[in-house]
Amino acid sequence: MRNSRALAVSAAAFAALGLAAPEAVAWDQPSNIVALPSVIARGGQMTITVDGCRDGGTATSNAFPTTTLSPISGANETSKGTATVNSNASPGTYDITVSCSGKSLTRPAAFTVIGGVRGGIGGSSSSGATPTDIAIGGGLVAAAVIGGGLFWMRRRSEKRI
Repeated sequence: MRNSRALAVSAAAFAALGLAAPEAVAWDQPSNIVALPSVIARGGQMTITVDGCRDGGTATSNAFPTTTLSPISGANETSKGTATVNSNASPGTYDITVSCSGKSLTRPAAFTVIGGVRGGIGGSSSSGATPTDIAIGGGLVAAAVIGGGLFWMRRRSEKRI
């Protein structure tokens, strides 16, 4: 009797859970646009993934040219593509607009472009050692020779005692 009661309670709980869960239906429009990495340097590549884009589509932004999205095999209704950020894109946040099967979706501030580093020599020199470097090195070598000689002379005099 006790087992049948537990079984009935379990069945009722599973039925309530099943009725409360949302129905799994196929998406008919793009959703959930993800750009990785979300922070990228100019000229870098990012992957754009879109749910609800069964047959592929296109992704556009002011920071990169139109990119083709291809369906991912084994992933229901998901497509992805790789976009290369323009090398002259201004630093800041950018939107992505995706078009799939005649429907479109825009994700505002989907990714951020950061400015590049302005490199240069930055104080380094490629001409070799300067006269100052040679003087410092020579002084250190001379101090080591004198210190070693004094230490050796002192050890030598200790042996005579």
